[in-house]
Amino acid sequence: MSKLRFAINLTKRYNGIKCGQQGLGRQLARRCMSNGPAAAANRDMDNSFALGVFCGRVHTRNLFPYPDALDDDAKDTVKLMIDPFEKFFTEMHDAAQCDIDEVIPESSMEGLRQVGGFGLQAPQQYGGLELKNTQFARLIEIVGANDISIGTLLAAHQSIGYKGITLFGNEKQKQKYLPPLISGEKIGAFCLTEPTSGSDANSIRSKAILSDDGKHYILNGNKIWISNGGLADTMTVFAQVPFKKEGSDQVSQKVTAFIVERAFGGVTNGPPEKKMGIKASNTTEVFFDNVKVPVENVIGNVGEGFKIAMNILNNGRFAMGVGMAGVIRMLTAIAIQHANNRVQFNDKLINYQSIQEKIAQMAISHYAVESVGYSVCNIMDSGVKEFQVEAAISKIFGSESAWKVCDETLQILGGMGFMRAAKVERFMRDLRINRIFEGTNDILRLFIALNGIQYAGNNMKELQKALKEPMSNFGTLWDQSVKRSKRFIGLSNTNALLEATAPQLSDSANKVTKRIEEFGATIEKLLLKHGRNIADKQFLLTRLADAAIDIYTMGAVLSRATKATNEKLPTAEHEQLLAATFVDEAYERVERNLSATVNKPNLDRFSAYSSIAGEISQNEGIASTRPLRF
Repeated sequence: MSKLRFAINLTKRYNGIKCGQQGLGRQLARRCMSNGPAAAANRDMDNSFALGVFCGRVHTRNLFPYPDALDDDAKDTVKLMIDPFEKFFTEMHDAAQCDIDEVIPESSMEGLRQVGGFGLQAPQQYGGLELKNTQFARLIEIVGANDISIGTLLAAHQSIGYKGITLFGNEKQKQKYLPPLISGEKIGAFCLTEPTSGSDANSIRSKAILSDDGKHYILNGNKIWISNGGLADTMTVFAQVPFKKEGSDQVSQKVTAFIVERAFGGVTNGPPEKKMGIKASNTTEVFFDNVKVPVENVIGNVGEGFKIAMNILNNGRFAMGVGMAGVIRMLTAIAIQHANNRVQFNDKLINYQSIQEKIAQMAISHYAVESVGYSVCNIMDSGVKEFQVEAAISKIFGSESAWKVCDETLQILGGMGFMRAAKVERFMRDLRINRIFEGTNDILRLFIALNGIQYAGNNMKELQKALKEPMSNFGTLWDQSVKRSKRFIGLSNTNALLEATAPQLSDSANKVTKRIEEFGATIEKLLLKHGRNIADKQFLLTRLADAAIDIYTMGAVLSRATKATNEKLPTAEHEQLLAATFVDEAYERVERNLSATVNKPNLDRFSAYSSIAGEISQNEGIASTRPLRF
């Protein structure tokens, strides 16, 4: 096939991904569209290291040099807050007892009020501290390392609970509701999930119908698993609002966001749920029975609820990565203390290679999670608005890495780790929820892949236009031809990453560049083969997402280690070793994941997965015969 014909077919398939209306993949593909101003959104995307990967391009601007959006005053401010936050956990709050009692006592709530914990990022004009994301992240590390139940309380209250008012509320709403929420006088909650609606937020069934006098919406419905549900005075609630399009009698439903006060009447909650972990946090079902919500309590406009919900979650999601960095740091300290002192078979555990490997992997995981988490925070603080893919990467990578590190810490401690006194078992129970809430990792993987593929499709439009007038766009077509020719014979198209990385890490930089270009080629192959149907190929999308997560993380650790090298930090050589080792391992994982999307043996295995799952589904359980036949 000629390069011209290849490009024409490819661009047709890229553009086709936006078509089609059915299935989870298609719905997610439609939702990946940016809600921000087009020019700013395009600029942010074109600078995104993560999205560039899907085009086989190295976008260094947002990630190299390693982002640092805080000036000296901002750093000094958060330094002053570290000691009070740490003292809260060591002197005022007993996390272990709260886990046993399954409640956060009023004394701890008061302690959080004293350190400004309920308004860390809220605007100063309403009483908040207005911390930048990177400042907030440093404090969330402390929270994560001590009590994830407190982290859940604070996240449900401010990161998502009243975040909608901060981001989308009008001035009157902000003046009325923010001050008591920021002070902790009142508690907030985010009410989205329902019995029949989890990840599919558009399918909620709660309804809000405009009253005959047009002054209120009558809200009915129930929400489940609401953090702070039994404590909240002010809630951000999402419900379907019926409306008619202009010139049509057909009634449709649109998700709308409301500020709902418990004091309105008709708002009740069930008892606290009995949970596997984060037991001290309050999680309940919340019921709305003919609640009269004033029309002025609509957040944004009627019908904008889904966009508002997704923006709130995107804004809140970034903090989980850095929170997990705090957890990993704490767990690693527990593991190494035990390994350094525990003697078995006449030698300390740390001298055994099997333990050394576990400890090394913990340190590598911590460096990678922390590098990704702070890169995202700094990108946000620098004014970038399109960060949802990077935030999703941080959330997935952080939550899964923390779980693995906790498991290995327990393994190193052995029977002692299984006991309550070591506190590792509490963190193991608490950490499991992080892979589920604020967007399940399974759905976020599809979100990353489809967002990236859509970006790649938009970038192919330039080539499509050039093909229509080949003589006047010869330069563009020549560039594409040269890139494909270089890739075909194994040469790199860019030295951008090599030039941005410290010389000591040049081998790692070349490896990352190679994998990025292979990623772009793989996307082209898949779209040429599947077209718009790629949106429904979850076996493939999941592996593309895993590869993208690894590549972004490789970029983050290289950038951070380069900064440490350039600034001659005393830990520079150690950081180079951490970064290079992560890149070596991730380099191999990316190859496996990309190969799995195109190689026939892997594709046959995916078909086998579907067949096996179908048989298990039909049998409603294990379908094989027992060895004893009974």
